[in-house]
Amino acid sequence: MDQTLHTPTDYDYRRYDRIWQRVSPTLEPYPATSAAPETTTALTPRQESQLPGAELNPCCMGSAAAEMLEVLTGYIEDELSDQRYYMAFQRCAPAWARPVLQRLAEEEGRHAKRLMTAHYLITGKCYCPAIPCGRIRIEGWCPALRGRYHAEACGGINYARSADETTDVCLQKIFMELSQEEYRHAGTISRLLEKSLQC
Repeated sequence: MDQTLHTPTDYDYRRYDRIWQRVSPTLEPYPATSAAPETTTALTPRQESQLPGAELNPCCMGSAAAEMLEVLTGYIEDELSDQRYYMAFQRCAPAWARPVLQRLAEEEGRHAKRLMTAHYLITGKCYCPAIPCGRIRIEGWCPALRGRYHAEACGGINYARSADETTDVCLQKIFMELSQEEYRHAGTISRLLEKSLQC
């Protein structure tokens, strides 16, 4: 067999030399020899898995995270819906509460962006959420606060459950952090309600 023929599995060591120079320029990339191999040879699967960038299924935002895509897109839609609700809510809120509701709307928007970034890392595609165009009805200040409290607390529970369900450590971290944020939002709403109730 002609050993000079190259197969698709052959590697260009010059490419890895350049990478190595950027990563650790003071270390010898081929410690067993004085120079890189002059000819390329097929590597075993174990050797291939140890080369830079050779991981076909990354440990973060890979196939384990892809199993949660439907859940992820649902959360994106929920966060954008919450943002829209708070923007409408602040228009009919007492003046003293409007800055708080504005901040909550901005934070819900940031949650959605964070989840859309995770979606892109998993799929390589931008997620285009559905934009609802209907009017938002708010049935009184205190009843609306009560509804928002329960929505935020349920959001905290759901994110925590999703964190338990995924084996992707990076997605799990995002879900846990968002769970804590939702519980914090519930606490903020509870304080608004406490200030508003006059039974």
